[in-house]
Amino acid sequence: MIVRIMGEGQLELADSHLSGLNRLDDELLTEMEGGDEEGFRRTLAALLDAVRSLGTPLPDDSLEPSELILPAPDATLDDVRRMLTDDGLIPGTV
Repeated sequence: MIVRIMGEGQLELADSHLSGLNRLDDELLTEMEGGDEEGFRRTLAALLDAVRSLGTPLPDDSLEPSELILPAPDATLDDVRRMLTDDGLIPGTV
């Protein structure tokens, strides 16, 4: 799966990592719904760090279609709310 972190680039990530990322996505959604800004910041950072550590960066000149687009690290609660689908930021487990 190709994942884009806005403002950073793309990474290739094995589908086997989606269930772990979904747990962070669920936590992020709960914090957003509760207006927990501190928790939101912490979980967004953990989600992006997990993608960075588990994924393999694609070359900057690569133009692969992204199957998943994640917000930039400095995204606001409102920015992320606009990106949400019914499944959150990350689709249900495969």
